[in-house]
Parts: sequence; C-alpha cells; structure tokens
Amino acid sequence: MAMARTGPARVELENVNHPGQVSSADAAMYHAMKQAILRVLPAKSPGLTVAQMQDGVRGHLPEDLYPGGAKAGWWAKAVQLDLEAKGIIARERVSPLRLHKA
Repeated sequence: MAMARTGPARVELENVNHPGQVSSADAAMYHAMKQAILRVLPAKSPGLTVAQMQDGVRGHLPEDLYPGGAKAGWWAKAVQLDLEAKGIIARERVSPLRLHKA
C-alpha cells in the first residue's frame, strides 16, 4: 500500500544558467508566479527588464500566496530562470537584460 503524500504539491524548477540542475518548489507559488509572468511579458522584443517584470507581476499575484508581495522577488527570478530553461520565455542579449515570450 502506497503512503499518502503530505504537505504541499511540488514542481521541479530548472535553471537556464545551470543546465541539468533541478530543484523542488511549492507548486501553488510556482503556478501563480508563472501565470503572472506570462501575463506581463510581451510577445516579442524588446520585452521588459527584469525589474519591470518583477514590478508588473505584483498586481497579478494572489494575496493568499504572496501577502503584500512577500517573496515575490525571489519567486519571480526562480520562475523566470525555469521558464527560460523550458523555452517558454526568452532573453534579449542586451544590458540590462530584457525578457519576452518565446
């Protein structure tokens, strides 16, 4: 008989800067941030800077998961790197770095 899983659901996070390295993260936090990022990023270049993306997602995050925007910066960066690794968003090779949907 299989043991029941306890605790929150998890997802695997990839990192475009560290191919093959995977970490585990809270699924609800991840999916809320992913949805917010995909809402604010434009479909094509020139895209948004990381700071603009992080500012933009705050208005699209559920208050129960991100009370007052708590931890939004860390989650935005972690999910950004994961979405880049999965080819869902792309970065422009400019300074400062700019992002858009792939």
